[in-house]
Amino acid sequence: MSQIALENISVGFRGPLLLDQVSARVERGDKIGLLGRNGSGKTTLLRMLLGLERPESGRIELEAGLKIASVPQDVPAGTSGTVLEIVSSGLPEDYELPENEWMKDQALERVFEQLHLDPHADFSSLSIGLKRRTLLGKAVVGSPDVLLLDEPTNHLDIDSILWLETFLAGFSETLIFITHDRAFLTKIANRILEIDRGKLFDWECDYETFLKRKEQALLAQEKQDALFDKKLAIEEAWIRTGIKARRTRNEGRVRRLEAMRKERVGRPRKSGSMGLAIDSGDRSGMLVCDLQEASFGYGDRTMVKSLDLTIMRGDKIGILGRNGAGKSTLLKGILGELASTSGNVRLGTNLQIAYFDQNRDVLDPNLTAEENVGVGRTTITVNGRNKHVIGYLQEFLFTPEEARSKIQFFSGGQRNRLLLAKLFAQPANLLVMDEPTNDLDAESLEILEDRLVDYEGTLLVVSHDRAFLNNVVTSMIVFEPGGIREYVGGYDDWLRQSKVQKESASGGKGSKKSGGSSSRAPAEKNPEKNPEKPAEKVTEKVPEKAPAKAAEKSAASRLSYKEKLELETLPSKIEAIELQKDSLHEKMSTPEYFKLPASELAQDAKRMESLESDLIAAYARLEWLENR
Repeated sequence: MSQIALENISVGFRGPLLLDQVSARVERGDKIGLLGRNGSGKTTLLRMLLGLERPESGRIELEAGLKIASVPQDVPAGTSGTVLEIVSSGLPEDYELPENEWMKDQALERVFEQLHLDPHADFSSLSIGLKRRTLLGKAVVGSPDVLLLDEPTNHLDIDSILWLETFLAGFSETLIFITHDRAFLTKIANRILEIDRGKLFDWECDYETFLKRKEQALLAQEKQDALFDKKLAIEEAWIRTGIKARRTRNEGRVRRLEAMRKERVGRPRKSGSMGLAIDSGDRSGMLVCDLQEASFGYGDRTMVKSLDLTIMRGDKIGILGRNGAGKSTLLKGILGELASTSGNVRLGTNLQIAYFDQNRDVLDPNLTAEENVGVGRTTITVNGRNKHVIGYLQEFLFTPEEARSKIQFFSGGQRNRLLLAKLFAQPANLLVMDEPTNDLDAESLEILEDRLVDYEGTLLVVSHDRAFLNNVVTSMIVFEPGGIREYVGGYDDWLRQSKVQKESASGGKGSKKSGGSSSRAPAEKNPEKNPEKPAEKVTEKVPEKAPAKAAEKSAASRLSYKEKLELETLPSKIEAIELQKDSLHEKMSTPEYFKLPASELAQDAKRMESLESDLIAAYARLEWLENR
């Protein structure tokens, strides 16, 4: 028997039905990722499973004695006390009986050990990650049969997300979760349920397979609709010529035409896409920002110490680190909102800055969406074109009624879209974005990524969305335990480079541990004389600068003849592999590619995997030869 059965559920709030006659079954041990656009009814469905909402029609059947627990999207206001008190509040009532005292102690000890929680810590003093972990402990301490999670990775840093993934991967009971973190979905979900225009689709597969099946289904639906529309056009042309005789055959054709018209009218409309456009404004100077030995902090507490960093026009930089490490402090220092406590900060010329604040403080909850974006005007200018504010907001999927509504009633996803609309209503050649992906649905995320990749200005973005970083940025500034380092590439590139670096250090390669350095030319300073500087740029290719050449010459003197030849040819080999990857990637990105035979698709996928392995091996070999 299924744990949960939905039978013809319908629910709506003053508008089209969010869920229209949907049915589904949840089996024990399922790890279900619940997907859908912002406002499609995902949270409403979870609330119905918890008994907090009732469907307008249909029924929800639960297995006898089924225990369901949940972790909300945001930390509930007014939550206070010690971690022990909060986690204990999630225990069943019978655990309070004297004869069950041992069960209570055992359950609490198990949760504190699994979740690495200090039971005596004050909840209000914890970081957002530990607060979410405490609420998770409250949910699982009673050993629920089903665990519901709503956007569990929001506002968590990378370490907390990775910990949560490990914990949930080992969770043996049923899990139903809402998330727009694609890497998290890929790691955890073994089944996908999608809400689309009031219907619930069960894809019965993991997330990667879902993406392929969804693409194939959309293409098949487009072909089917095109054939139907073509046939309907033929029938419409026939009826306009007039029926020449009242034959039974002609009367039947008329009835079929009427049925086709009804079917065409009843066809579900395709959901609109966010019409996001970014005005890059006037070109800034080549230099955007230059930090020299810059430190930033508050009072006696230094958050960023002795940082050397140069940002040039067109750079797309991702900033990564644990919560409280100083990422937002660094952004404020770069923007000039926070004075440096030491060192020099030099901003470039002709900068037009737009700042996306994760706390959405620039939005006034007492104003309407139209008033927040228009700021007293009824029209705005975007990319040289005048647009009415209401029409502009419709491009961000707001109806005219929503545009005239106060935003205090908006969901997190709606507020995020509104902030993007306000941000891109002004020209900017320097975009600074703090956690822009929170609450955005997958389709809006992909559109945002595409626009940022094509953006001609400079981008600084703080994000813990691994897929977003991989797809958008060209370099990373990472707050690591040993200091701040700069890496070439996205999130996966950082993982690979830092792994090689750790392996090299543990193997005793290199005479000394590298200290702070700069993203400027290393000829300015000798890193070994400044071991306490925390910033270091890590690149995979050898810079063509004097110290690097000297190091290469010194290394070459200790290599055999064959190894010297290999060291000389490796850069060209790496370049050749990268060209092959680019060529194959370009082939795979064409719309006609997925029409090819499955055998050819599999061969290309295997070829791409082989090229990536060869590239990683070549970089690792280059690193080894240079450090020998």
